[in-house]
Amino acid sequence: MILIGNQRGGAKDLAQHLLKQENEHVEVHEVRGFASHNLMAALNEAYAISRATRCKQFLFSLSLNPPKHENVSTETFKQAINRAEEKLGLNDQPRAIVFHEKNGRRHCHAVWSRIKLDEMKAVQLSFSKRRLIDLSRELFLEHGWTMPAGLRQSHERDPRNFTLAEWQQAKRIGKDPKQIKAVFQECWSFSKTQNTFAHTLKERGYLLARGDRRGFVALDHRGEVFAVSKWVGIKTKEVRTRLTDEKNLPSVEEARSQIAKDMTARLETLSHEQMTVFTTRRAELEEKRQTLVRQYQAERQKLIETQQSFWQTKQREWRSNFNKGMRGLFDRLTGRRKQIEERNEQEAWQIQMRQQQERDALIFAQLETRRALQARIERLDALKSYRLDELEHDRSQYQAMREQRLEQLETQRHEQNRDRPQPRQRGPEWTR
Repeated sequence: MILIGNQRGGAKDLAQHLLKQENEHVEVHEVRGFASHNLMAALNEAYAISRATRCKQFLFSLSLNPPKHENVSTETFKQAINRAEEKLGLNDQPRAIVFHEKNGRRHCHAVWSRIKLDEMKAVQLSFSKRRLIDLSRELFLEHGWTMPAGLRQSHERDPRNFTLAEWQQAKRIGKDPKQIKAVFQECWSFSKTQNTFAHTLKERGYLLARGDRRGFVALDHRGEVFAVSKWVGIKTKEVRTRLTDEKNLPSVEEARSQIAKDMTARLETLSHEQMTVFTTRRAELEEKRQTLVRQYQAERQKLIETQQSFWQTKQREWRSNFNKGMRGLFDRLTGRRKQIEERNEQEAWQIQMRQQQERDALIFAQLETRRALQARIERLDALKSYRLDELEHDRSQYQAMREQRLEQLETQRHEQNRDRPQPRQRGPEWTR
């Protein structure tokens, strides 16, 4: 598992972060070595003790993140924490352990007080980052988990891990020239006049325009120019025989500007429609997620209550094993009471281990269902990002096409005004 630790202050902020309810499940598993068993009070206690020293970063915070799809038991987490404690020299220091679950993943936080009460000095933590990396490698090897490349070799670390994931835009697939030619020939064969031909082409996604050199051309939705004579497969003379009204057709630049305007409006409409669809679907999945969270909390609470009830029953049973009065005194003298105490302690330890395994089994079963839902959420978010990015990319291209046309018109207007002869200025009339 990945281990990330740092020295820090801010006891109140850290406690609030660890107890933050944005996590689906928060479990304060252990508070050891503090006067209080409340996490907030315990960390504030560490702060109060640090005031008697010069130490500003009086806490050491460690996060333990196992691989995404691995079920790691509570005992395995505690073993990793104990080993980290040993490597860092924080043995027997007051500590707290908190488990978090969110988006189908379970991870753990451990916090130690660095202040040694007998010396009123902070534990010196040298090379803590390197020691945690070494321990992280050991844990991956021991448990047979796939080790990240960046953990094997630091220079192999993927820089994309430090930024938000970026989704590549899909590359456009060009149309088959045979299909383009078939469209032009079909439109030509069904049209007897220029208006009919222009209307038929428009239904197929092409706009008829006035070409600069080739007479009549058609533009597709990207602004690509196709000469009519070439793609129909006839001579230019035959085209001019049927298409006679060239002056009323837009130029290539005007056609591109019109296509850009129409496509921009259409893409904006599609973006709004897609956003509505994704928002609705995301709300449905979020409702399912919240339902699962409530269901899981109820199941865990029921298991805890059942285990507590069983524990109380066993405690009464263990107390009943001891004799009272003279028999109890005789048991103390003969050592029989000591044997009963050892048997009770052994049975209590076995019950605690079994109950922890039951809690872990329930958590693992819930995580499997939660991960399946999280996979659906992530696929939906990825699809949303892909589609909206693609639409925005195309819309920006059409917007740039329109702006280019406006710049050309402005340049032409400026040149016309510059070439226009200026009116002659009459000077003052001088009289003799």
